Amino acid sequence: MGLTKEFKEFAMKGSVVDLAVGVIIGGAFGKIVSSFVSDVLMPPLGVLLGGFDFKDYKMTLLNATADKAAVTLNYVMFIQNVVDFLIIALAIFLAIKAMNSARKKEIAAPAAPAAPPAQETLLREIRDLLKEKK
Repeated sequence: MGLTKEFKEFAMKGSVVDLAVGVIIGGAFGKIVSSFVSDVLMPPLGVLLGGFDFKDYKMTLLNATADKAAVTLNYVMFIQNVVDFLIIALAIFLAIKAMNSARKKEIAAPAAPAAPPAQETLLREIRDLLKEKK
């Protein structure tokens, strides 16, 4: 019984839920970046570099036989994954930098002075009224 309760408290902490949301959004963001690199970035780059398709470039290590497929080294796919990683890393860096600067501004803002107690306010009003009568 104690283990179940302890696990429930752990799983329902805000940081665990935030982490789960971050992982899910990160996965979706990774797919978007992969599509951006393979479908938007690489085709124009291929045109600029002589009109070839990056997906066709691979090194054949072992030719295909009648019963086995060819063994290839898909180095262009590796380069594409590196580009994906760099874009995702840059986006995360910029997001964290923005959050840190917002947090610094929040901390740097001076706290508003606390309102005086009600008794002190009443005493000031009485003092001001007495000054006006003189």
